[in-house]
Amino acid sequence: MRPRERSETGEQDLFRSRLDQIIDLKHPLVTLGRTVDWRFLEERFGEVYNDDPGRPPLPTRLMAGLAILKHTYDLSDEVLCERWVENPYYQYFCGEEFFQHRLVFDRSSLTRWRNRMGEERLAALIQESLSVATRTKAIKPSELSRVIVDTTVQPKNVTFPTDAKLLNRAREKLVRLAQRHGVALRQSYARVGKFALIQHQRYVHAKQFKRAKRKLKTLRTYLGRVIRDIARKIEGNSGLEAAFAKLLALARRVREQQQRQRGPKVYSLHAPEVECIGKGKAHRPYEFGVKVSVATTIGHAKGGQFVTHVKALPGNPYDGHTLATVIPDMEALIGNIIARLLADKGYRGHNAPPDYKFRVFLSGQKRGVTPKIKRELRRRAAVEPVIGHLKAEHRMGRNYLWFRRGDAANAVLAAAGYNFRRLIRWLSLLLHRFLTALFPGALTIPA
Repeated sequence: MRPRERSETGEQDLFRSRLDQIIDLKHPLVTLGRTVDWRFLEERFGEVYNDDPGRPPLPTRLMAGLAILKHTYDLSDEVLCERWVENPYYQYFCGEEFFQHRLVFDRSSLTRWRNRMGEERLAALIQESLSVATRTKAIKPSELSRVIVDTTVQPKNVTFPTDAKLLNRAREKLVRLAQRHGVALRQSYARVGKFALIQHQRYVHAKQFKRAKRKLKTLRTYLGRVIRDIARKIEGNSGLEAAFAKLLALARRVREQQQRQRGPKVYSLHAPEVECIGKGKAHRPYEFGVKVSVATTIGHAKGGQFVTHVKALPGNPYDGHTLATVIPDMEALIGNIIARLLADKGYRGHNAPPDYKFRVFLSGQKRGVTPKIKRELRRRAAVEPVIGHLKAEHRMGRNYLWFRRGDAANAVLAAAGYNFRRLIRWLSLLLHRFLTALFPGALTIPA
């Protein structure tokens, strides 16, 4: 090889190495970490802390960054801790100045931080994601005033409830709690109870419903005997009565509830707040969790379609009766007045504030619909793929957080993770365009 060819090859290698350095320094997470207004988040999240003696709180940027990364990349708390130790970009995004070779926080710190913040303060992450989208020109402020609203179900991490499984599970939990507290039961029904459950499931599978009904009655009898036995043994002991109060109340509700009764029912013993919601889906007639309202922009902005508001709605309210709460919350979050709101026919007879009587348009509406609004109504279904992404990629498809506050927090964090993922994609696109313009013909792979 001639010396001239060697020098050209060396220059190309040097050019490639420097290009790799530029790409590393301009990683989307690095750019996003520099764009987010961490001071605003510190002001919002710092309201819950005080200067009392005790262990100092962890940095707000660290905990907020971990929450964003968790729901942006669909990671569990355990996997997030593993990735944080080995990924320098994660550490930089969370505010670390030097590479850390071990965790500077406990995994349980994530749970305590979520519970301490609550739904109202966690909504600041959505607010900041929209602010970053505006500053980076991923979306125009005017596009936030026209939104699409729909509701979906956020399923809870529970097994599919049946009467037989609930009865047997309630008996097992009562027996286990009695053993833990040293309460001697006359009989635990562990062997015959399990066998009765198996027989009930086999009879139902064989469509022998009379026999299955008899086994269901047997399971209900076993549970009733255990409840009465425990009540007799702990009577007069205030400590044991307090220890058994919650579980005994749930077990009595499970034993007494009927198939077609009206009102709230127990569908899970470890998550009694779960509700049965039917959305008319042929493949999934009933879902067990909480209803969630999701609002997105009508137009597809440069950076994609962003989520402007998310709120968990316990109690399974009628869709149309949620607008009185959703609209004021949305305006407070985005800092803008809603000029137009599109919804499906499930919002007929809505209770939106009086000023919004002519700003809410439903699918199939004819009166007061201009050609422009008619075109926008065709975009109403654009909220459906956003809901699909929230469930498939941002941990809304199965909620693992406890209690109603966990339902609310998971929905808000899923929306924030979705928006930040849109921003990471937008910043990657901007970086790719910048490098292509700076080095035309040299960049062969997208950023």
